[in-house]
This record gives sequence, structure tokens and C-alpha cells, in this order.
Amino acid sequence: MLSDYSDRRLDESVPIGFQLFSILRSQIVRVELAPGVQLSETAIAADFRVSRQPVREVFIKLADEGLLEIRPQRGSFVPKISITKVEDARFVREAVEADVVKLAAERFDAAQVAELSKCLDAQMRVDDVAKFIELDDQFHRMLAVGAGHSHAWRVVETQKAQLDRVRHLSVNQFPKSALIDQHADIVQAIRKSDPAQAEKVMRRHLRMVTADLPKIAEAHPDFFDSAPQGAKLILREDI
Repeated sequence: MLSDYSDRRLDESVPIGFQLFSILRSQIVRVELAPGVQLSETAIAADFRVSRQPVREVFIKLADEGLLEIRPQRGSFVPKISITKVEDARFVREAVEADVVKLAAERFDAAQVAELSKCLDAQMRVDDVAKFIELDDQFHRMLAVGAGHSHAWRVVETQKAQLDRVRHLSVNQFPKSALIDQHADIVQAIRKSDPAQAEKVMRRHLRMVTADLPKIAEAHPDFFDSAPQGAKLILREDI
């Protein structure tokens, strides 16, 4: 799956590198650029009518996030999804958000709960996968910011690129209703000022992606690295 950018125009008022990074990162995370696809600095620079230097810098940033493999003398390739990195990202995210949601249950007022409910309603109405995940991120960001820990969410965002690739495959493959129901349970626990229940539901919610991971990997075997020997994935009966 290789994109043609020849009809794309960049906004001259916004830094070129930022735009290129956003476009390529989004397409890799959404699996529009599938694992194994080779990206060419020369071709992308030509399509966007820019020099190769900003493209090269973007490739380095993508490599730093684990979203591109730069192989000397061979080229740059979208890497397969690492099951180990997905589980690591889930572990970090759960550690942060379990505490965040407890604080939300202790601190949120009626207006903040209403905003969460509004975001949840928007998720119920949307059919587009990318928009659904955007609203999902908005929901979790609202929790962190509202609890006074916006930096914690920024840390989570830097860690979850591999997890997000699986999320896009998961939402495509499985019904969204379970995720929406869990968000509703989180809102209910916050509304009742119940930190213990909020934490319990959040942990179950964040473990769902890795619980579904074996089935997702089975459906897309060419997209994933093999699980390391001895690896223990969270299964549905564990949540």
C-alpha cells in the first residue's frame, strides 16, 4: 500500500517538516502505509515539491518513534508491529491513566462530567474509524487535563505509537460498542466519585487491545513480528 502525494499541497504558513511528519506519521499509525512498505525520500520530496532535507529529518523523527526503519544502503521501510513494544506501551499507559482516573473521580465537577458525556455521545454517533479513535484520545486527554496532569498525557502520547497501530486494526476488526460501554462505565464511576471503581474500569478498558492482540495478529500475520518466546499476553479471561 503506497500513497501518491503528488496532488497534496502543503500550507506555506506552517513549517514544512511539521506537516510532512504529521501526514506520514498518521498514515503509518492508521496502517494506511502498511508494514513492509518502502518510503523514498526522493519520491516524497518530489510529490510535495520540497527539498530532500526536510524529508530526511522527518524520516529520522519517525525512526525515533519506531515508525520507520532506516536501513543503510537498502532504504527506509515501515516496520512490522512489535508485540513487545505494544505491551510495553500498554503497561506505561495503564500505569499513568489508572492514577489519572482516580484523581478525576475525586476532583471532577458536574460540568467536567458533562463534557465527558458529550464526548461519549459523539463517539456513539461516529462511524469513521479514524474519527472514532480521535474522539477516544480526546476522552482520555480530557481526563488527564481535568485531573491537572496534562504533561502525563503528553508522556503517554509519546509512548503509544505502536499501540495506536493495533488500535486502528482492532476497531476495524471488532465492534466499537464494548469500548463505548467502558467509557460510559468510567464516566459513571467519576460521576459517583468512586476512585476504586474508576481505576478498575480503566484498567480493564486499556487491557482490551492487548487482550484482542492474538486475534488481530492472526488476521494480519504479515503486519506483526513474532511474539518473543515466553511472552505472556493479557487474555480476555484475565480482564
